[in-house]
Amino acid sequence: MHDDGYFDEAVAARYDELERQRFARDEIDAAADLLAELAAGGRALEFAIGTGRIALPLASRGVDVAGIELSNAMLARLRAKPGADDIAVALGDMTTTTIDGSFSLVYLVYNTIENLASQDAQVACFRNAAAHLAPGGRFVIEVGVPGLRTLPPGQTHVVFHASDGYWGIDEYDVRDQRLISHHVENIDGRYHSVSMPFRYAWPAEFDLMAQLAGMTLRERWGGWRREPFTANSTQHVSVWQTPL
Repeated sequence: MHDDGYFDEAVAARYDELERQRFARDEIDAAADLLAELAAGGRALEFAIGTGRIALPLASRGVDVAGIELSNAMLARLRAKPGADDIAVALGDMTTTTIDGSFSLVYLVYNTIENLASQDAQVACFRNAAAHLAPGGRFVIEVGVPGLRTLPPGQTHVVFHASDGYWGIDEYDVRDQRLISHHVENIDGRYHSVSMPFRYAWPAEFDLMAQLAGMTLRERWGGWRREPFTANSTQHVSVWQTPL
């Protein structure tokens, strides 16, 4: 029996609505514009394609997009949307699942690399990306910078979102480089909660993972609009490349 992991029917049913609240349309457009440029006329593969928040806008820009997705429930939402029939998706884990052919771009957005809760799994993801890339192809991830600098000694919980309808709280385990992301949502007057494990990593560790997979860092920005990556950046969009 297939396991949808943490993105089961209960999460998938609310996912698009929550994403509309969290992401402005111009932010999605900025991501799709940059990814289309990086694809450079070639094919693009999204790991953890989900409901198509980025893949569908990217495809609408003329890019041949494919995907890998672990969750049947998330994939069903994608399949119900206009334009999804043109996107080939393989059901499975992004650390091992493959799609035929080579790609000029493989990408992974919105902290999803950290859903792989061990270093071995994250390294396997980088290696799987490299295996799909043509010579000179690019692997792109969008991920947050660990917020440990602002964590007072002894504190383990950080509220990253608070509103009447939704609370988000990150629980850090500094010793083991892990966190649990707690989400509490008010749905029709009743509170529902879900907690997901993550493994956070610093940019330098991701660079080492890329090196192990035979790729080299080419660009690192503070966001999809090529904002400079600085000591104060809270996220990064990083681009690694396979040899030509």
